[in-house]
Amino acid sequence: MSLKSFSDYLLLEKNYSPLTLEAYINDIKQFSDFSASEFQQADISKIEYPMIRSWIVTLVKSGLSNRSINRKVSSLNTYFKFLMKVEQTDTNPLSKHRALKVSKKLQVPFSEKEMEAAIQLLNQENDFEGLRNKLIVELFYATGIRRIEMINARLNDINLNEGYLKVHGKRNKERIIPLLDGLKKTINDYLLERAKLAIIHSPEYVLLTKKGVKIYENLVYRIINNYFSKVSLKVKTSPHILRHSFATHLLNQGADLNSVKELLGHSSLAATQLYTHNSMAELKRVYSNTHPRSEK
Repeated sequence: MSLKSFSDYLLLEKNYSPLTLEAYINDIKQFSDFSASEFQQADISKIEYPMIRSWIVTLVKSGLSNRSINRKVSSLNTYFKFLMKVEQTDTNPLSKHRALKVSKKLQVPFSEKEMEAAIQLLNQENDFEGLRNKLIVELFYATGIRRIEMINARLNDINLNEGYLKVHGKRNKERIIPLLDGLKKTINDYLLERAKLAIIHSPEYVLLTKKGVKIYENLVYRIINNYFSKVSLKVKTSPHILRHSFATHLLNQGADLNSVKELLGHSSLAATQLYTHNSMAELKRVYSNTHPRSEK
């Protein structure tokens, strides 16, 4: 069974994104090379668990994090399930595997003051790139959108008259996010400048480079890091922290967990509950500062 069949399965039946698909295939190829080299076993359908265990030990010794190792093993597990589905093997050697322990990392969101300071910096720039960068920050903070969702946003996903953005999330699951008035203005200002570009190679996409092509992940990261490193002392100033800030600030202001879950595009409340830790810290601060019996 070729990896092409598995790739088609992930793309067409599971609706995985191209980036996720590439990661799965790379993980499986990496293990396949390992098993061929270490155990002279090129047929992955005949793999036994001790071989996989040996690969895991090698990955641990290489310094790879437990989280990354678990992801690679998960790719392999999905492949074995596929082989069983198409009757290329009778057993899944990972059926009883237990994932490596991973400590939960709490991401520290930007404060509301830091967000305001970054937006003030962006307000000073009114050319195409300045307005685009402002829109990127405001989209992250006002919608909680994922980086890849933003990069792939298309013009026909935006409805300024009705005031909403259609987001294509993981596995092509759609969700509708309302647009704040301020964000609608920024979108409109940006689109006016976007229309002035000499050449547009990717007309269907919202966010472009000044060369008229769709923006890419490293560019988004550089933009966020550039502005927020000037207003925040946090070590990590990545786009994902803005998603954390969006969720945390909503919860701090009293939004219910289910609503935040829907806005973020989470499939379960368990993923959204991560943000309640940051929200609880704010709740404790308010409680301590306002309760009559508190030692302020």
